[in-house]
Amino acid sequence: MSGELHVLNLGKSYRQWGNEWRRVASWFTPFIRPSEEHWVLKDVSFSISPGETVGIVGQNGAGKSTLLKLITGTTSPTQGQVQLRGSVAAILELGMGFNPDLTGRENAYHAAGLMGHSQAKIKQAMPDIEAFAEVGEYFDQPVRTYSSGMQMRVTFSVATAFKPDLLIVDEALSVGDSYFQHKSFDRIRQFRDEGVSIMFVTHSMGDVRALCDRVILLDKGCVLKDGLPDEVVDYYNALIAEKENAKISVEQRREKDGWLLTKSGTGEAGVKSLRLLDAASGNELAVAQVGQAVELRLEASIHADIPKLVLGYMIRDKQGHVVWGTNTWHTHQIQENVKSGDTVIFKLPFTCTLGPGSYSVSPALTSSDTHLTDNYEWVDNLLVFDVINVDKDVFIGSNWLDAHFIISRQS
Repeated sequence: MSGELHVLNLGKSYRQWGNEWRRVASWFTPFIRPSEEHWVLKDVSFSISPGETVGIVGQNGAGKSTLLKLITGTTSPTQGQVQLRGSVAAILELGMGFNPDLTGRENAYHAAGLMGHSQAKIKQAMPDIEAFAEVGEYFDQPVRTYSSGMQMRVTFSVATAFKPDLLIVDEALSVGDSYFQHKSFDRIRQFRDEGVSIMFVTHSMGDVRALCDRVILLDKGCVLKDGLPDEVVDYYNALIAEKENAKISVEQRREKDGWLLTKSGTGEAGVKSLRLLDAASGNELAVAQVGQAVELRLEASIHADIPKLVLGYMIRDKQGHVVWGTNTWHTHQIQENVKSGDTVIFKLPFTCTLGPGSYSVSPALTSSDTHLTDNYEWVDNLLVFDVINVDKDVFIGSNWLDAHFIISRQS
């Protein structure tokens, strides 16, 4: 059976009635309304199809945790309904349901039993649970002696010991150490490849791009956007800046080559042109060679007097992973007292050490090391170019290393 989830007009409100008589009377008379009502989630609808991996993103207070509690049944909805098909494994709050006085092993038996597994089945899986958690002798120690990372290890190991039809993962993975995070994501990827439906709640946009088929953006308890990962992630990044500055506008369009262009900013400065050039001839390039000397050249038009101007770059691969980025704040090349009507030319010569593939360049014109203070203009994927390998030995990956083998034989 494949996991399937349908969320239909789901909502949750917290109500204050003023007094107990008013609350009781509301059971019998629908016209009696609460004195105060706060909706943390309202009219949320979406579906997760069998085998689909869907990310849920949004700022703190957007309603993500409430949504998970409604889906898993730990909280009752005020309106709407949740329809689930198949077995569900959920990793929510750290150590949820664990008794601190019981050992890790005892909690594992208890938690797996609550998930509906028989004692015989749990006993058979216990060696794998213990091995995956890698907490050593602590597995037979009370959970109150655990660090948060150790609790996460046992929680994740139990929840994923039996392949579910639908796996729900909250931000809880962020408390684990780097080694266990990689190990956990490998298991999640394995489940995804085996057709498990996954709902993934996170603040890590890199994980969203890498794992998800679709992303849902929650804002103020409502679904603000539901679409492809690059579409939603880039919109979300622009939205954060927009909330800091009401003057910012956001626009998106899908280019002919499939890359999504997302543009936001207040407009005091803008990109007039951005080109990739051959460093020797100055000719514009659509395709660069591995090892070729190239130059990124950006012309910025200034539309208002600006005390400080900073240019930042992100170079991303086709999957949206950032392969390189920096800005002139970090390189100590801030342009000060730039005047309206000026044109500022930024040249960035470098050796193309990227691997074969397609890449994009996203420039940002700001006043500091972040776009949250002043976002004059940020354009995701403004320039797209390809890299080919013409004269280097065959290699794989997103980067070419100037490396060679040195081999000796001894007899």
